[in-house]
Amino acid sequence: MTDSKYFTTTKKGEIFELKAELNSEKKDRKKEAVKKVIASMTVGKDVSALFPDVVNCMQTDNLELKKLVYLYLMNYAKSQPDMAILAVNTFVKDCEDPNPLIRALAVRTMGCIRVDKITEYLCEPLRKCLKDEDPYVRKTAAVCVAKLYDINSQLVEDQGFLDSLRDLLSDSNPMVVANAVAAISEIMETSTTASQIIDLNSQIINKLLTALNECTEWGQVFILDAVANYIPKDEREAQSICERVTPRLAHANSAVVLSAIKVIMKLMEMIDPSTDFLSMLIKKLAPPLVTLLATEPEIQYVSLRNINLIVQKRPDILKSEMKVFFVKYNDPIYVKLEKLDIMIRLTNHQNIAQVLAELKEYATEVDVDFVRKSVRAIGRCAIKVEQAAERCVSTLLDLIQTKVNYVVQEAIVVIKDIFRKYPNKYESIIATLCENLDTLDEPEARASMIWIIGEYAERIENADELLESFLEGFHDENTQVQLQLLTAVVKLFLKRPTDTQELVQQVLSLATQDSDNPDLRDRGYIYWRLLSTDPAAAKEVVLAEKPLISEETDLIEPSLLDELMCHISSLSSVYHKPPSAFVEGRGGVPARRSHLPRMGSDELTSDLPPLQMTPQASVIPNVDSLIGDLLDINPPMAQQPSMMVPSASLAASSGSNQGSAIMDLLGDGLDTFLGPSQPDFLGGGGGGGGSSGALGGMNDIFGLQSSATFVSAQEVWLPSAKGKGLEISGTFSRRNGQVFMELNLTNRAIQPMTSFAIQFNKNSFGLVPTQQLNVPSPLLPNQSVNLSLPLGTSGPIQRMDPLTNLQVAVKNNIDVLYFSCQVPMHVLFVEDGEMEKRIFLATWKDIPVQNEIQYEIKDVQYNADTVTQRLRTNNIFTVAKRSVDGRDMLYQSVKLTNGILVLAELKIQPGNPSFMLSLKSTTAEVYQGVYKAYENSLHL
Repeated sequence: MTDSKYFTTTKKGEIFELKAELNSEKKDRKKEAVKKVIASMTVGKDVSALFPDVVNCMQTDNLELKKLVYLYLMNYAKSQPDMAILAVNTFVKDCEDPNPLIRALAVRTMGCIRVDKITEYLCEPLRKCLKDEDPYVRKTAAVCVAKLYDINSQLVEDQGFLDSLRDLLSDSNPMVVANAVAAISEIMETSTTASQIIDLNSQIINKLLTALNECTEWGQVFILDAVANYIPKDEREAQSICERVTPRLAHANSAVVLSAIKVIMKLMEMIDPSTDFLSMLIKKLAPPLVTLLATEPEIQYVSLRNINLIVQKRPDILKSEMKVFFVKYNDPIYVKLEKLDIMIRLTNHQNIAQVLAELKEYATEVDVDFVRKSVRAIGRCAIKVEQAAERCVSTLLDLIQTKVNYVVQEAIVVIKDIFRKYPNKYESIIATLCENLDTLDEPEARASMIWIIGEYAERIENADELLESFLEGFHDENTQVQLQLLTAVVKLFLKRPTDTQELVQQVLSLATQDSDNPDLRDRGYIYWRLLSTDPAAAKEVVLAEKPLISEETDLIEPSLLDELMCHISSLSSVYHKPPSAFVEGRGGVPARRSHLPRMGSDELTSDLPPLQMTPQASVIPNVDSLIGDLLDINPPMAQQPSMMVPSASLAASSGSNQGSAIMDLLGDGLDTFLGPSQPDFLGGGGGGGGSSGALGGMNDIFGLQSSATFVSAQEVWLPSAKGKGLEISGTFSRRNGQVFMELNLTNRAIQPMTSFAIQFNKNSFGLVPTQQLNVPSPLLPNQSVNLSLPLGTSGPIQRMDPLTNLQVAVKNNIDVLYFSCQVPMHVLFVEDGEMEKRIFLATWKDIPVQNEIQYEIKDVQYNADTVTQRLRTNNIFTVAKRSVDGRDMLYQSVKLTNGILVLAELKIQPGNPSFMLSLKSTTAEVYQGVYKAYENSLHL
């Protein structure tokens, strides 16, 4: 009897009936009721009202009933989090059940219930299950760690589950190892910190390869993917891994085969090309790839998309397997087209005759799309194999004689490309092409024919008549045809000016006066002005010698190809796009930033000419646009980091402020603790107001005056997935009065990197590099280099959002790469920011009360003197200190590189770890950054 009866009820008020059945004493009736509930839930009915009653059914030894209840819990726990907690005790109890199936079921379900309140109760049962004696429970627990990490990553790291996962890699059961690898891979995709804890080394890789032989198919895929991400120490280790992975090439499952190919293709980069071992690997890779083409069409297509990448990387693997890619009559169109593409990639002077005969046969098929692609393929063969170009042209002429409309049109399109590749060689066929002029109705074919007429106008006697025939319906033509027609007529005029003057005036008038298309109109005006002002220059521009078209115009860019090779057997290899292009925000990588400008032909150069520096305003300008200036060919570089920037008036605070009017403790009565009059000036380096700080002049005696501020931990700014193999991490520091960008560059690609350069966009504080990147060249695969890049603050200024945002472009031999990072504001605090007491008091009173904002700094374990010392190290200077009602009050000043002053009042209650910070400035936008600087100074 089937379960379909549970979906056929038509009763009204069935929730009440189900409630009664769920509370029945009879186990069979209770199980039937739960099945009805699950059935209702499956068809979309809301049965959440039965939550307490279903939860009561958990107390059972019946495994089937327990599974049903757990299924219900997973579905409704999120909408009923408070009720879900009622099930926690049962979960914990089930995790200690004698039956391993129930233990595994309990931990799996707890991992699937995405409720924060439950996760803290999951830790202890999960820890036990990770060390369970039964491998089925352990492998389930391993996957549960990945699920828990997705809910609360910090909890997983704090509880040490990542270490437990790493231990499972050494488990005696291969399925446990496979699940542990899968969980680790999932975690490392979404976390930058986990990779530091779970580091794959040669010892772990050996254990994974040992487990490989005994795993299920999916387990083998997980392990092979993990091995593919490992970079061997040397060529010998790479060869050893290849030898142990090679048997997987004979596996029956295509996913395992492709994963094994991915590992071998990646490791082949580390093996000396001259060795026999590499030749042996190449021979071994061909049979499994051929075997993949004997499967179902869908798997064939995926295999062909992967083979397309492999052939571009190493065409010698399949160079003698051309016949495998010949199209079969019953292949689906998507398989046919992909095979055709690979055939062209494998074509060479040895097999061209065979390929041409096959393509000519394809051109007589009934499938129009396939025929078009076949004709184009003949043209691509002509361009790729010069020795066979004449034979290809002859084949195309034979196809034109068939008079099949779409065949003729495609042939004309590809002949245009052949003319571009081999100028002045096959022009004798132009007369044959012109015979078919009237049959052309597709824009691309008409545009190609017009290009041929314009390019070879001097050889076609009636070229003016042919072009004039197109002008009759000029406004009805496609834009592509109109643009080509305009250019062709201008070419004709420049070659035969006497008898085509009226024709060129007619087409220029149609393009500029009667057209609404801006592209066409602009090109028309350019030609008109060129012809009217300087016909000789027009001739040089329009009739300039054209570069030969390349042999393979559709090859994937090498750096992208290297990245895609790392993603063989995934969606990336089918789309031929990196994962970041179709999965936004994956792997801890921020989504693509559209506000960063794209760099085209302009490149960053490492030998930029020195520029004359001009003083920059020290006030952050209010600029609405965040569009940067990374496209400047000659970016202004700070030549003199120590150059003084002229001081400007402080920016007035704009917008509403969060702060409320509070008692001004620096008001009446403060004058009483001010000492004798001090010189009336700001700052003064180590003199002036310096002696009136809490430490007085003792710093110099005891060497407490540090020349370096604290440095926060490095962050990954550019992951290798976004950086085409280059990973950039870094932080900022301040030493001896200068800001430094501390960089770590790691080459995660499989090719060396050279020609590094760096450039900053305009930013809020005028930060610019004072020198170019000094990267050892080349930066080899898996090699890292640490750099300390000095920065100046005299560059162009533009207000960013957030204020401390810095947009950076880094160039190397592969591409120009973009990323943005946050500059911690404490590195912008200058050493001469200590104010004299009276000036501090006057400035505090001058700043409006509404500009004052309060922050709370929690968990500070220092007294007032230690706080003063720590803050002074980071250029936050204590001007005065006094006690009010048992609280220590510190009055402090900060000066930024652009001259902005921030005054602070820090209230410290002895025994209370929470401090109150009040900030005052005419530029309220800097408050958040200053507050963060206080937080970091007092906690790190």
